[in-house]
Amino acid sequence: MATTPPATGAVPGAAPSTGWNAATLLVALGAVMLTWELAVRLLGVSPDKLPAPSAVLATIWTGRVALAGAVGTTLYEAVLGLLAGITFGTLSGIAFSRFRLLERMVLPYFVASQAVPIIAFGAIIIMWFGNGVASKAMIAFYLSFFPVAVNTLGGIRRVSEEEIGLLRTFGAGTLTLLWKLQLPTALPSIFTAIRLGAGLALVGAIVGEWFGSSRGLGVVLLTAMFDNQVEQLWAGILLTGLTGTALFALVVFLQKKIAWWHAEV
Repeated sequence: MATTPPATGAVPGAAPSTGWNAATLLVALGAVMLTWELAVRLLGVSPDKLPAPSAVLATIWTGRVALAGAVGTTLYEAVLGLLAGITFGTLSGIAFSRFRLLERMVLPYFVASQAVPIIAFGAIIIMWFGNGVASKAMIAFYLSFFPVAVNTLGGIRRVSEEEIGLLRTFGAGTLTLLWKLQLPTALPSIFTAIRLGAGLALVGAIVGEWFGSSRGLGVVLLTAMFDNQVEQLWAGILLTGLTGTALFALVVFLQKKIAWWHAEV
């Protein structure tokens, strides 16, 4: 019996795409902005409570140079922390999968660390590392490493003993098993954690800027709040959301290129 070939570009066994892309996001964003604009104007909402998006966009355009610098600063801090969190989280997950005693000894402390309020932890980091980029990246790292570590461990343990045994019959050693079987199996879970970690790293960088900084989205938000600059505050909120979306989209793009056999989006 003849079988129907898969569609061009489709990868057998890959999860179906949800179909969202840049065009979909732009259409959705445009619909939200239009609804927001009409609601503010038709309901007569005070600009002190909720400014129209046209006023927010005008504020962004007027201060585009300074705001672009703020976005770049915060994004740099967040990416540094995220990369450190991915590296440390992945290595921790691998170590936990290899040594159960290490997992029992260290993982509970990882869990406990996530229960510490970021404000308290951030204050300590600022005291240790000062108000430079390192402290902001460290807070971003603190928020992003844990999901990567847990998902790496869970992904590696998804490999069955039969699969491991089969490769061992072909002479595969520990490193070969890790590189050829366990990490490829865990990659979809790791990327799921990185998506979560990307947003958390951005939040961490912004919170770090609240403790003391002269640049960044955190400074924009804090200054606008204390000076009661509502349109500037909403400009910072909008730019933060767009930056987080761009970071998320970058992770999705990398997953499609690296873990192409199991692209979830």
